[in-house]
Amino acid sequence: MGKFFLVPGAEGWNLISRPAENGNWRVRAFPSLDAAAETLSTDDDVVLALPISMVLAQRMRLPSVEGSELREMVRIQLEKALPFSTEEVTSDFEVIEQANGECVISAVAVQNQRLTEIAAPLLNRGVIPRAVTVYAAQRVATHAGKGCALFIYPESGALVSAISENGKLSFARTIDGGVAAPLELELPQLTMTAELQGITASFQNVLVDEKCFGLRDKIEQALAAPTETMAIETPPASTGLNLLPQAWRDERLRQVRREQWKKRLVLGGIAYGAIVALALIQLGYLKFRERQLDRQIKRDAPRTVFVREAANNWKALAPAIDPHFYPIEILLHLFDSLPSQDVRITAYNQSARQISVEGEANKAALAYQFADKVKKHPDLQSFTFDMQSPRILPNDHAQFRLEGRPR
Repeated sequence: MGKFFLVPGAEGWNLISRPAENGNWRVRAFPSLDAAAETLSTDDDVVLALPISMVLAQRMRLPSVEGSELREMVRIQLEKALPFSTEEVTSDFEVIEQANGECVISAVAVQNQRLTEIAAPLLNRGVIPRAVTVYAAQRVATHAGKGCALFIYPESGALVSAISENGKLSFARTIDGGVAAPLELELPQLTMTAELQGITASFQNVLVDEKCFGLRDKIEQALAAPTETMAIETPPASTGLNLLPQAWRDERLRQVRREQWKKRLVLGGIAYGAIVALALIQLGYLKFRERQLDRQIKRDAPRTVFVREAANNWKALAPAIDPHFYPIEILLHLFDSLPSQDVRITAYNQSARQISVEGEANKAALAYQFADKVKKHPDLQSFTFDMQSPRILPNDHAQFRLEGRPR
């Protein structure tokens, strides 16, 4: 996004811009606003400056109030001077000075329909300016920040004279006849008119555009004051006057939001594409690893089969070679687990897959106590023991069966 100032030139329009490649401001002249608009895009930051012939500029002296009250007073005064209702115009103002309970106001207004007509080349391309101001206000703010100064410069085929007070546009008019106008007559009338409006005619500076260099002698003779030349501003100073209609503000806000959503969608698409690409890369890597593991499994299959067969053989031989599976050892641990002589083992069976112990106890509680001690015996942890409920005999003795399986 570039930053641009569209200002009226002596003939046509000037586009002041700062290219991204070097950062230096440059000025390009165009014969019309249509030609200048063709170089702009919708996301450019554009400030449109209007020629003085398009606006009504008025100096006011009002009571010193603040905020919305002052704005309302300015609106009422403009309504008296305008040939159409305030709803049809956009206006703005700047405070020149405040003293003794009064404030001097620089107010400008532009008819919305006329503004739309002149800005049509921009609007048709979707370029809505960030601000609309007056070129005379930009020039005086750039070259004369303090005091009272007179500006004379060509604009849109005419000659403009503008007076500034403290860097604000105080008075402006178009001199009939342009550069060929009889300045020796026009300028004294200008100063007289300014004095009638309360503006001092003792100008601290008289600035003449470099394109009017040939008029310096006439101006100095008419005003009896030395002149200085001024070039086009690169860039123009900012001004508090903004004549951007509310409808344009709303449309620009919607445009900015659309651009933001477009950028978000683009970023979201990029992020989604990156995620999909990473997922595809991950999938490709997993397939590659799968093929690697398949080849490794196939290569190690003979050794794996041998290890499995060996493990099964050792597992089958475990009861014969592991002391924990010796019948005599198991019987010894079982007898060690008898809680008392009231518990007797009556039968013992052992196979490769399980052992079973049958017995009789004087009481059912003793049978449960025996089973619990067997389960907790440290040398019998190679088995998992389980006992069903004992069978109670007529003499109240309990017959039990304890079964154990290798873990």
